[in-house]
Parts: sequence; structure tokens; C-alpha cells
Amino acid sequence: MPTPRTVLLTGAAGGLGTLMRGLLPDHGYALRLLDLRPVDGVPEAIVADLADKDAVREAVRGVDAIIHLAGISLEASFDKILRANIEGTYNLYEAARQEGVGRVVFASSNHAVGCTPRPRGDDPLIPVDTPRRPDTFYGLSKCFGEDLAQLYWDKHGLETVSVRIGSCFPEPTSVRMLSVWMSPADGARLFHAALTAENVGHTVVHGSSANTRLWWDLGSARALGYDPQDDSEPYAEKLIAEQGELDPDNPAHACLGGHFVTDPPRWPY
Repeated sequence: MPTPRTVLLTGAAGGLGTLMRGLLPDHGYALRLLDLRPVDGVPEAIVADLADKDAVREAVRGVDAIIHLAGISLEASFDKILRANIEGTYNLYEAARQEGVGRVVFASSNHAVGCTPRPRGDDPLIPVDTPRRPDTFYGLSKCFGEDLAQLYWDKHGLETVSVRIGSCFPEPTSVRMLSVWMSPADGARLFHAALTAENVGHTVVHGSSANTRLWWDLGSARALGYDPQDDSEPYAEKLIAEQGELDPDNPAHACLGGHFVTDPPRWPY
């Protein structure tokens, strides 16, 4: 697929959106930014709620592709998740269909499969087709998003790469994160691959760097052309000294979703 010229980046004011709006232009993209809140230093960014169907359709008009990061990224009441993550994602897909946008990159999450036991010892890596086991209403909304993407591919020919993001920060902050961390630079590489690979239909990939302590299979991401360059291992000694090794008897350490399984952080708004 030719490199899209103009990409709508939703959730542009958030943590991941801020990282990506700084990195993706180096891959050749002109970004149109959208968020519920103003984007610092970017007065031309679109400030709109995904519940506003007219505003969403106007935002997608004329773009070549969409990277959808917007929504609630922690646990919240079902009503809040429903409005922001489920209805909002539907509104975006419907606008994309109406405006003839050909591809979406959807920010799914490890929390769509968060109750999956993590590998131990010689266990195989978690495959991308592992049954979904959401750990929260937030994770459940990501399962919905993946199914919505499949529906819009099967019914309307709108392609999606659903990226089950682990944790994308400048550096890992916990021992668990050593296994699911995606460096910002690798995140941009993965989004670029997802935007440009041929004939993706609806493809689900795991989103992390090539970590020594990796828990899940990156095969479907690599098949898109993703070539991760980073590894969390340089941070391991310090984090383990501070926090200790993972305890297999602790449910928060035993499952892919970590503390989202036992005590999920709450959305503050």
C-alpha cells in the first residue's frame, strides 16, 4: 500500500498520542490531530467529542487513513466506557465508511486478553489468536473494537490493523512491563508498518518491542514489515532490584494484564 499522506490521529493530546505526533512525521505523514481536549501548542488541532457524529465525519473527510488512539485508557464505569470507547469507536468507523477512508489502525490493548496466564519457563509465547479474556470494562471495549473492525472489513471493505498495545512509554517502569514494553520509536515503526502493509483485511497484532522477556508472539506484526529495534533488558537489573521478581502466586503477576486483573487504575475524569 502506498504511504498515506494525511493521517487523522485521534487522542492526540494523550500520552501515546503525544509521543506519536512527535515521531510519525519522520515516517512521512502529515497528521490531522483530534482530541476531546486542546492539544498543547497546536491551535489548529480539532477539539471534538467522538459522540458528535457531524464533527467526527468532518474530521475524517479527506484523510487517507486513521490512527485511533482516543478513548478512556483505564478502567471506568460501564456507562463511561460505553460512551467513549464503544459508541465513540463506532461513530469513527461509520464516518470512515461514509467518507471512503480505506484503513484504520486501532489501538487495542493487552487488556483485551488480560486474564490470560503469562508464559512461565519454557511455555510458548502467547499467540495472537488466543481467546480474548478481558480483565476490565476497558479491556472489554477493546474486544468490541476488534470485532467492529472485523465487521467493517467483512461488510464494507474497510481495512484495520488492531494493535494490542502492551505499554508504550519512554522506558519501562515495572518488572511486568519488561515483557510487554514498546518503545516509542518501535511504536512509530509498528504504526508505520500497519499503515503501509498490503492487503491486511483485519489483522490483529501484538504491540511491543523485541524484549528478551517477551510474553507474546510478534509474528503477525513482523509479517506486516515491523522490525522492532529495542529491548527492555537494559532496564531489567534496576527494576528487579527495586521491585523484586514477579511472584507467580500473586494474581497481579500471574496474568498478562497485571494489576488491571486485581486492582485496575481508574479513569480520573
